[in-house]
Order: sequence, then structure tokens, then C-alpha cells
Amino acid sequence: MFKAKAKFISYSPFKLRPLVDVIRGKNAQFALNWLATYKTQRTKPVEKVLKSALANALDQAGVNPAQLIIKLFTVDQGPTFKYFKPGAMGRANIQRRRFSHLNVELEKAKEA
Repeated sequence: MFKAKAKFISYSPFKLRPLVDVIRGKNAQFALNWLATYKTQRTKPVEKVLKSALANALDQAGVNPAQLIIKLFTVDQGPTFKYFKPGAMGRANIQRRRFSHLNVELEKAKEA
């Protein structure tokens, strides 16, 4: 099992989870290709942590990315920065800047 983590990603977990849900359980090479063709900036940190896990697999065991599947890919809530902006009638409206933590685990595909 090969792991990688990325902490304090500056995207909300609510925006990253739909991307991760698509690639969870799939082949790692398929996931990289899918992320490369998806037209949004939010894929960059997901792609980066997946490439890090693939590099760990190559370094530790010399495993080809085509042989790996994504066993676990979680997006957890990180810290929330709260700040205030002016609102109507002199009030202060709270703004929340949410961060995410990404965890990925890869394993070798079982040969049929």
C-alpha cells in the first residue's frame, strides 16, 4: 500500500469531493488522464497528490502506474479562516475561507 497526503489545500472540501468521488476505486493511470482533461483549476492539487503517491510506489517497489488502483481517497475538512466584510446597514458579515486535507492510498490491482 502506497500513501500520500496534502494538507491545507486552499479549496473547500465541498468542491473537491465530487472530483475525488469519480476517481476513487479506478485505475491510477485512468484517474490521471481524467484529471488532465477535466477543465477546472480544482483538479491541480488532486492531481499533484495522486502523482506523489505514484512516485512513492515507483520509488518503494518499482510498481508501474498501470498496475495500481486507488483504494482510498479522502477529502477532509481543514481549518476555517473567519473574517468580516461590510454588510448592509453597517453590519459585519462573516466570511469563511475553508481549507482541505487530502489523503490517498494506492494498492496493486489483483490479477484475475
